[in-house]
Amino acid sequence: MKRNLFLKILFSYLIIVCLSFFILDLFVRDEVKNVLTAKIETELFSYAGLIDLSSPGKSTDRLKQIAGISASRVTLIDARGKVFADSEKDAALLENHLNRPEVQEARLRGRGKSVRFSSSTGMDMLYVAVAVKDGPQTTGYIRLARPLHDVQSAIEKVYQSIFLSMMIVAIISLVIALIFSYRLSAPIRAMERFTERLREGEPSGTIILDTSDETKKLADNINFLVDELKSKIRIANEEKSKLMTAFTSMHEGVLIINAQNVIEFASPVLVHMLAVHYDDVNGKTLMEAFRSVDLQKAFLEFKETRINVSREIILDNIEPVILSVSISEVHDHPEEEKTMIVFHDVTRLKKLEQIRVDFVANVTHEIRTPLTAIIGYLETIKDGAIDNIEETKKFIDIILRQAERLHRLVEDLLTISNIEMKETKLNFETVSLNTAIANVMSLVEGKAHLKKITMNSSVRENIAQVRADRDKLTQIFVNILDNAIKFTPDGGHIFITAEETADYAVVSVTDTGIGVHRDEIQRLGERFYRVDRSRSRDLGGTGLGLSIVKHLMMAHGGRMEIESQLGRGTKVSLFFPVVKG
Repeated sequence: MKRNLFLKILFSYLIIVCLSFFILDLFVRDEVKNVLTAKIETELFSYAGLIDLSSPGKSTDRLKQIAGISASRVTLIDARGKVFADSEKDAALLENHLNRPEVQEARLRGRGKSVRFSSSTGMDMLYVAVAVKDGPQTTGYIRLARPLHDVQSAIEKVYQSIFLSMMIVAIISLVIALIFSYRLSAPIRAMERFTERLREGEPSGTIILDTSDETKKLADNINFLVDELKSKIRIANEEKSKLMTAFTSMHEGVLIINAQNVIEFASPVLVHMLAVHYDDVNGKTLMEAFRSVDLQKAFLEFKETRINVSREIILDNIEPVILSVSISEVHDHPEEEKTMIVFHDVTRLKKLEQIRVDFVANVTHEIRTPLTAIIGYLETIKDGAIDNIEETKKFIDIILRQAERLHRLVEDLLTISNIEMKETKLNFETVSLNTAIANVMSLVEGKAHLKKITMNSSVRENIAQVRADRDKLTQIFVNILDNAIKFTPDGGHIFITAEETADYAVVSVTDTGIGVHRDEIQRLGERFYRVDRSRSRDLGGTGLGLSIVKHLMMAHGGRMEIESQLGRGTKVSLFFPVVKG
């Protein structure tokens, strides 16, 4: 529970007052008792000196009178301790008093006293005794006794006065304590509210105290520190903003590792780079976060040598990520050893490099084959075959076919290049899929008829319309149907169907052709990829038809999906976004 400074100060004053009462009681009670007891002793001794034992009979008559005056019990004792007169009891019934402490002290010193419990009266009594002498001879003793409840009554009266005085003083002290505690705690409360607002990030302003003591100086110091803190926070935020801007704008991801080998910072670029494959890496070790042996080895090498380390690592996931990693020391932190790791994602570059290598190899291979044929036949004609008209015509036909093949290859390459470079302008308009499919079927019916392939379309007339470039849409369907005819044996069947979903109109072309092995389906659509290369060339294919379809579908906001079973046929599904509204 929060302790209030005001109450602490107030309770401190109350404790001081209570301690004062206790100490006063401790020292005053006994002192008052002693003073009152001494006063009573003096009175009793004075009264005892007034009694004359020279005439016992007369003294006995006056005994009760003296007892009344002195407010005490008076006992007359002879030299042998026998009581011969008592103001309250029959002397004959009383035992010998010679051994009483006060009598013994009086026998030795002339007077004596003692305080003890009296069994005859049932209370504490103060006894004083005075020895009566005749010259050196002791002739008797006069003893006076007074109950000490008189002393207690007197003490209580004195205490009542003292207590009343102390209560008045306590009330006054309490009021003073309240005022003083409030005035002392008020500046501290003001500073507490100020620092609380500061801690919660609210506008705090400045502490202004109407005091001239140490709290004023403390408030001034707090104001100074707050101004300094605000200035440092502003500078730190500016530096952080610059740093975060730099981290965000750069393509590389940055990781900071502290002296305990725990990741304490990951830049937004790195978080985005790893978001698909990894959870939050903050607070984890490098091995826990990435589970990469190569990365851990590079880090340990840097820790041992303190020399910058550069590596290229592969993070194995569903889709491997290739990263260029640079490990170096973070400077300007002499109090703690920190390490910075910079990640550059080169996955796309590596893929592009591989695609480039494959592309060059494929293009070289595709061009070399027809060029070799063209050059070979031209050399044959040059070497004398030109004299044989029939042979020359045959060679020229082959050369033309190879040249046409080169022309198709160049045209397809230009088409893909223009689509990827977004240089192909698409004229979008609302197109009826049923009409577009019917037009394309009329273009390829001749090829299908030559192979005795039947084509059936079950696309209904009211199928959803799509936004598409009419010519490119025709090119898409021509390429798909042309492929289906090429790879379907004579007497086969091709079925064209269409259906609608919430967002797409899906056109499917299913054939009864040779099909594709399951492991090769994902490669369909790559440039120059052929399942059966020799047969594809024989059929006049360039290996770019499905790649063109794939890119055109992407340009239309759709996609292509392929399903196939080896020896049973292939199904190509084209997803077109439907026109809504």
